[in-house]
Amino acid sequence: MAEGDNKSVNLLAQETAQLEEQLQGWGEVVLAGDRVLRWEKPWFPGVLVGATTVLFLLVYYLDPSVLTGLSCTVMLLCLADYLVPTLAPRVFGSNKWTTEQQQRFHDICGNLVRSRRRVGGWWQRIGALKEEKPKMYFASVVSGLLAAAWIGQQVHNLFLTYLMVSLLLLLPGLNQHGVISKYSSMAKREINKLLKQKEKKTE
Repeated sequence: MAEGDNKSVNLLAQETAQLEEQLQGWGEVVLAGDRVLRWEKPWFPGVLVGATTVLFLLVYYLDPSVLTGLSCTVMLLCLADYLVPTLAPRVFGSNKWTTEQQQRFHDICGNLVRSRRRVGGWWQRIGALKEEKPKMYFASVVSGLLAAAWIGQQVHNLFLTYLMVSLLLLLPGLNQHGVISKYSSMAKREINKLLKQKEKKTE
């Protein structure tokens, strides 16, 4: 068991080191983005929502076709991939990179690797559910997709995408400030109360 844990830790460290190497030119940008996403200043959530709103209003106003939107997105990503590593040292100053920043960058990369592993783990669990309980898998997938299709029919595509992107951008800050844990614990308490009431009624 300990040997398996050591292998897992070593693999995690190796993947983190690889990601650090890949994102080395983006170091300062990653740190700045992390500060904004974790709401280090009280006005950062407003900036996130405001920037997302402006972007989606621009898409709504221009109403590009799927091909145009995809081409522009890929073009912007290519420009960023080329320009950011070149311009970041000039904008932020490479001599300002401290051991504290390096440690934070290492932590961010480690968190990204762990998040990627969690997503892979969820995918493996779905595959295992399909193998072990195919009826439950079928019922869960079909009901989930039907619910998603119904929501998609009721809400405009762009507005739904806007809500999902805004939520994803706000999640790290909500988690950092304990909002998610607070409301999830409140929900657990309410569910436990309901379960206890049902047990009393059955008795």
